[in-house]
Parts: sequence; C-alpha cells; structure tokens
Amino acid sequence: MNKKILMALIAVITVSNGCTASEKTVSQRFLDLNSLTERTDSEVLSRMKKDRLVLVGEHHTNENHHRAQLRVIRMLHEAGVKVAIGMEMFRRENQNELDGWISGKLDEGEFEKVYYNNWTYSYSFYRPILLYARDNHIPVIGLNVPSDITRQVARMGYQSLSDEQRGYLGDVACRVDKEYMAFIREAFGGHSHGNANFVYFCEAQMVWDAVMAVTALDYMSQNPGTVMVILAGTGHVRKQAIPAQVRSRSDLPVTVILPEAPGSIDKTTVDGKDADYILLDLK
Repeated sequence: MNKKILMALIAVITVSNGCTASEKTVSQRFLDLNSLTERTDSEVLSRMKKDRLVLVGEHHTNENHHRAQLRVIRMLHEAGVKVAIGMEMFRRENQNELDGWISGKLDEGEFEKVYYNNWTYSYSFYRPILLYARDNHIPVIGLNVPSDITRQVARMGYQSLSDEQRGYLGDVACRVDKEYMAFIREAFGGHSHGNANFVYFCEAQMVWDAVMAVTALDYMSQNPGTVMVILAGTGHVRKQAIPAQVRSRSDLPVTVILPEAPGSIDKTTVDGKDADYILLDLK
C-alpha cells in the first residue's frame, strides 16, 4: 500500500475514535487516593485549576518523576492558567538570579552556576522544566532556606538559632509533636536514622517545610489568580509536611500529587492522608 494512503487511513481512524494517539497515551493515569479510581487528565485539571497550590513530589534522581512534574506544569499552562513554579532546589536569596533566567538576562551557562550553588543533584534532571519555564515566561520562585540553618537545627536544635537567624525565617516556629515525628520516621526512613538526635532532625524538617510554605504563601498573596506548582522531595510535599504548614496559615486549597515509585509510592504504601493522587505509568 502507498505510504501516503496508509498514513491518511491512520489519520481517519484516529479522528473517528475521537482522540489522538498522544491523548490516548496520557489519559487515565491519575489514581485518586480517596476513591482508588483512575481519573482522566481533564478531571484532574479541573481540580487543579480551582486550587491555588499544586504540590508534585519527586525522588530527586528519578527522571520519570521530573517528567511527571513537567507534565503537570504543562497541563496547567496549556489550559491558559497563570502558573508559577515554586522550587525546593533554590533558596529565596537567589530570586534575582531566577528572575534573570526567566527574563533572558542570564544565559544557561551563568544560570547553571547559580543552580549548582543551590543544589547538588545533576542540572540535567531539572533542565527540561527550567527551559520550559524560561521559554514560556513562567516565574520560578526559590522557596528554600539557607542550608547552614537547617544543618544547624539538625545538629543542635531549633533553640540554637540566633535572633538574626530566626528573623530570617520570619513567621516560622518549631513545635514538633509525636504525630509529626512518626510521619518523619515513615517519610524519610533511613535518612532520619543516622541523626544523633531524632528530635533535632524533625525540627530541621519542620523548619524546611514551614519556610517553603511561608514563601509560597507570600508569593500567592502578591499574585492573585496564580496557581503555584511546588516541586520538592516526596517527604516535603505530603499532606503532613508543606500542606500542613499552609493549612495552619491559610485556607488556600491544595492538591498533592505523588509520582509512582513501586514499593515506596503506590496504592499499598500511601493513601488519602498522604496525597490526593498518584501519577501512574510515567514511562
């Protein structure tokens, strides 16, 4: 059969089915953790458009997770939503450099140096997201606190911070209860067990969560009508972490999405108390 005729027949079949091949590929991949049913992209998009904060977790070196994050950002942007991207990977003090990247004032070589001054994992994991943000003029907001503060809290506790350091944190207190400690032990597993003082480790995580929540809320208050997609490690985006810090300060609606990681993030290991959706089949 002539190749042109074959392609035309494929096109006719595709149209008659009412969707494109790419639409078939990406549909029915969100698992609703409250009902344990799969939701279409359009169903999840309808919810995300109404919410002001959408948190999408990651295992930092999992490329599928970063593709999932970009997919969520793209879904919202292509639906005409005013989007901002909040990133754990950048500190608040580097916002001018982030703005320079989005505006085109910083070339990629310069920006990559800024990235590595903030984060240790390979730039290649985040490059597609950061390029998409720049090419589409989507603001990227640094959410994180200086690492020397969280390291100090993890070693010596929140009470060791000076007045100046606490002033930098702003509206952040640190009251760790048994429920939060149990969550940290579950969410961070082996990462927490090597800490000499587990309470201090929990305090460091709470400071981390709280600062990211406060920074996101500050941006949202100044940019009404924006939906912020927050990208952070899975332990930070679960409902007991950043979302809990948001709830204690605001009534903004929040959606939490965890990308699938069989054995650690699937319908047998997380439920509606942890997140709203698992994003399935990311390959």
